[in-house]
Amino acid sequence: MKVLQLGKFYPIRGGVEKVMWDLTSGLSARGIDCDMLCAELEKDEIIHLNEHGRVICLEAWTKKAATMIAPKMITWLREHKDEYDIIHVHHPDPMACLALRLSGYKGRVILHWHSDILKQKTLLKFYAPLQRWLIRRADTIIGTTPVYLKESPYLQDAQDKTVAVPIGIEPVMFNEELAQHWKDRYPGKKLVVSIGRLVPYKGYPYLISAARQLDPDYQVLIVGDGPIRESLENDIRVNGVEGTVKLLGYVEDNEAHALLAACDVFVLSSVMKTEAFGIVQIEAMSLGKPVIATKVPESGVSWVNADGISGLNVPIRDAQALAQAIQAVCTEEELHGKFSEGAKKRFEENFTLDRMIERTIKIYTDEKNR
Repeated sequence: MKVLQLGKFYPIRGGVEKVMWDLTSGLSARGIDCDMLCAELEKDEIIHLNEHGRVICLEAWTKKAATMIAPKMITWLREHKDEYDIIHVHHPDPMACLALRLSGYKGRVILHWHSDILKQKTLLKFYAPLQRWLIRRADTIIGTTPVYLKESPYLQDAQDKTVAVPIGIEPVMFNEELAQHWKDRYPGKKLVVSIGRLVPYKGYPYLISAARQLDPDYQVLIVGDGPIRESLENDIRVNGVEGTVKLLGYVEDNEAHALLAACDVFVLSSVMKTEAFGIVQIEAMSLGKPVIATKVPESGVSWVNADGISGLNVPIRDAQALAQAIQAVCTEEELHGKFSEGAKKRFEENFTLDRMIERTIKIYTDEKNR
C-alpha cells in the first residue's frame, strides 16, 4: 500500500497541515509508504522523513483567498498518480482538489473534511462544482468529529460514507521552570488561559467582559496575536479590567505549553463554526486541565470538550455564563479535580496521535471502505 496525503501548505502552521504532517510521519514510521504533496511560496523542496515517507513541496505562484496557486501540483500528480493506491485529500483546499480532478487518477480517494468553506464566499461560488465532484468521487469521507459530519450542509447526501476520526496529538511537553515562572509572576492568582489568533471568531470580547465579573484573585492571560488586537485592548479599557486581563501576544510553543501547564483552567470562547475542532482544547486536556468551551452551532468544539466530564460548555456570546463557569471550576475543589481527571482520561481515550493513525490505517485497510 502506498498513500499520498494531498493539500495545504508548507511550512506547517495550521491544524490541517499538522494533521497531514502527523499522518505522513506516523504512517511512514509504521512502515507504510506515505508521501505528502503540498505547496510553498519560496521553492521546490523534498524532505525525506525516513525510508517510507517524504514531504514534497512544490513552488506556488502566489497565495490568494487562503489558497496556494500552484500549477506544479497538477503536473506532478499527472506524472506520479499511478504510484499510489490511495490519495488522501485534505479539504478545504481548492488547489489540491483541482490537481486531483485533472490528474486522471483512478484509484481510491479518501476525503478528509476538516471544515466547510465559511469565509471565502466568492471563492466558494466558483469552487462549488468542483467541491461537489470531490464529495461524489470520494470513497470515504473522514471528519474530525461526528457532529461536524452530521451538520455540514454539503455532506447531507453523503452520510453513508462518512466516518469520524478525531484529531490526535502527542501529549504536550513543557518546561517545569517556565511553568513555575508564570505561577510566580502572578502569585496567589487563579490563572485562566486562552490561546489563539486574535480574530473575530475566537470570541475574546466576551471573555474580556466575563473578566469584569471575576474577583481580583483571577488573572486572565490571552496568548496570540492578530488583526483585532487594538480592538481588544480597547475592550479591556472599556471594561476596566486592565489588571485582570493581559494580552501576551505571540509566544513560542515552549512558552505556550508552560502557560497551559501553569493554568488552573483553559478557556475557548469561540463564537463561530470557523472553530471546527479546537486543537488547543486537547493540548490542555493532555495536561489534565479542565476546559471551558462554547456551544458553537454545527461545530465539533463542544463535542471535543465533553460537558460535565472534561469541563463545562456554555452558550456562545454569553459573558456571564463564561464567568460563572470559570468561578465554578476554580473555586469548587472537588469539581476541579473531577474535570482534571476527566480531561486527562478523555484525551487518552480519544485524542492521542496513535489512535488517529490507527483509525486511519483501519479505514485504508478495511474492506467495507473500499
